Amino acid sequence: MLTINDLSFYLGNKQLYDKCSLSIKPKDKIGLIGANGTGKSTLMKLITGDLIPDSGSINLQTGFTLGFLNQDHLSFKTQDSIKQVALQAFSKVLELEKQVEEITRQMEREYDEKLCEKMMRIQDEIEHLGGYEMESKTEEVLEGMGFSTSDLDRPLEEFSGGWRMRVMLAKMLLQQPSLMMLDEPTNHLDIESIKWLEKYLIDYKKAFIVISHDRCFLNNITDRIVELEKKKLVSYPGNYDFYESEKEKNIEIQRNVYERQQKEIEHIKTNIERFGAKASKAAQAKSWEKRLERMDVVEAVDNRTTRVKFSFDITQTSGKIVATITDVTKNYDQLEIIKKSSAIVERGDKIALIGANGKGKSTLLRVIANNDPMLPNYEHIDSGKIEIGPNVTIAFYAQHQLESLNLENNIYDELINVNPAKFDGEIRKICGMFLFTKDDVYKKIGVLSGGEKARVALIKVLLQGANFLLLDEPTNHLDMISIDVLAQAIHQYQGTCIAVSHDRHFVNKIATKIWYIKDKILKEYPGTYDEFNNSVKCGEINI
Repeated sequence: MLTINDLSFYLGNKQLYDKCSLSIKPKDKIGLIGANGTGKSTLMKLITGDLIPDSGSINLQTGFTLGFLNQDHLSFKTQDSIKQVALQAFSKVLELEKQVEEITRQMEREYDEKLCEKMMRIQDEIEHLGGYEMESKTEEVLEGMGFSTSDLDRPLEEFSGGWRMRVMLAKMLLQQPSLMMLDEPTNHLDIESIKWLEKYLIDYKKAFIVISHDRCFLNNITDRIVELEKKKLVSYPGNYDFYESEKEKNIEIQRNVYERQQKEIEHIKTNIERFGAKASKAAQAKSWEKRLERMDVVEAVDNRTTRVKFSFDITQTSGKIVATITDVTKNYDQLEIIKKSSAIVERGDKIALIGANGKGKSTLLRVIANNDPMLPNYEHIDSGKIEIGPNVTIAFYAQHQLESLNLENNIYDELINVNPAKFDGEIRKICGMFLFTKDDVYKKIGVLSGGEKARVALIKVLLQGANFLLLDEPTNHLDMISIDVLAQAIHQYQGTCIAVSHDRHFVNKIATKIWYIKDKILKEYPGTYDEFNNSVKCGEINI
């Protein structure tokens, strides 16, 4: 259906692809993975023709259709309703309906047998294209994306960028191209919408290729993983768990081969030095040198693929009760967000606050943070009480904290100012865990992308030595290795944590309790996410 042959491509002076090849067949369900900056999104733009390869070719089968959803759609605005925008997926049907309307007007003036026959042919084509079900299908997909029925007639421009992206995703799903290419489609979805999208993609009868850092999502939808590594595309048959298992085996094999070869190289060099100074052994030394020159040198294992560890300290231990929430109500103008909610946070709790977007999760974090005198005022509650326990120090991470970064500082200076007691090596280690390597640490904050600034802000929170972490979507802008590192660090953290996240793998790794908001009231489930999810499936919990 689509073949990539000996593809090479440079972005400026940086080579992203070096003679890569890949074949995509009908019904392939592919997850495209690789470290940030390796060129995953670029590959999709090469396939669409937005970028031109420096060499090699991309060949598409005749009649093959492409659909591409990327983050550029965040900026798209129109006064058309979201339903009208999604219905544009049926552009052919909409054009045919206009023809039917025109024929109907003509026949009202004068009946014509040929016009009647033409109308019947057009109506048959509309039926073949699914035109008579397009409104119901559009509503079903939009509501699956999390929109309410009352939202469907609202103008697209009234919605935030994340919600506009959902509309564009809905339009893409309705178009059903031969190859659907989705660049981080779960970034702006809550867990229930992600589950809905998973089911849709599992049932999708055509091919798709998805870029995602959501391990659980990739596990559930893919039957093939393609990794972009060292400028090559390497294919693994299976889902992400299978890929990871095979990758570990390959790494271990490569490590063993590398170590054996390094021993052999040292042995050869020793012989060259030993025999090189003796005239009688010169020929033998020359032979050793030629053997060394002919050797196909095995590369060392990339440190980013090895299991890394990171932990963060706390400056003091909190009391047993970290926070008490009593009958809290929070409104925005006339809109009630949280009502009469109560909960207790105990030392050592790792709480995942989950649920649909717009239910008040981030608001709840902000009203808790507002009770720390060392933090700026985020939110005030309308009634009720939040009490912070003795010796509790709060560190709060949220996307808007990017504004507090000093744009004139480089990354290293911004971080060392938070915790001057940290050694250079420790600062560099945590930077590496969150995708800032080598000289990256000397980049000015002002030149960083939004995602890079978000990672710096997250690192600052983790370095503060607080014993109560409030984290709002901390895994955004992280790759899978970094998400695992963060999950491991929080799991081992001696303090207390509440995290808002839609990443199920991350949530399941860290959570000892689940919080969710139902009918504007905070509820608690005392267990892991998998246990919570099983209770939902069994009907024991209605969310």
